[in-house]
Amino acid sequence: MSAAEALRTATDAGFVLLTLALALTVIRLWRGPTLADRILSLDTITVLAIGYIGVVTVRTGFTLYLDIAIAIGLVGFLSTIALTRYLMSRAERQRRETGEVPE
Repeated sequence: MSAAEALRTATDAGFVLLTLALALTVIRLWRGPTLADRILSLDTITVLAIGYIGVVTVRTGFTLYLDIAIAIGLVGFLSTIALTRYLMSRAERQRRETGEVPE
């Protein structure tokens, strides 16, 4: 087996595993049951997109894709932080409305 064939086989395996992970993550996104589960599944989808870009970069050798992966990573991180802050403020508002005392 030559190096090119090994690289092709490895990237094919990477695509298959990433696709399987994406399918399972979409199921978690769809089923929930909580908003936190959905936020984490969206973050996982972002990480999987970066993985896809990484595999494409290895297969094609075109390193400009890595800049795109970095940008997606930054946007994904910021969106996860924003959604988490929203979730925390919503929980705090519910606690105040029900009269629960924070620990």
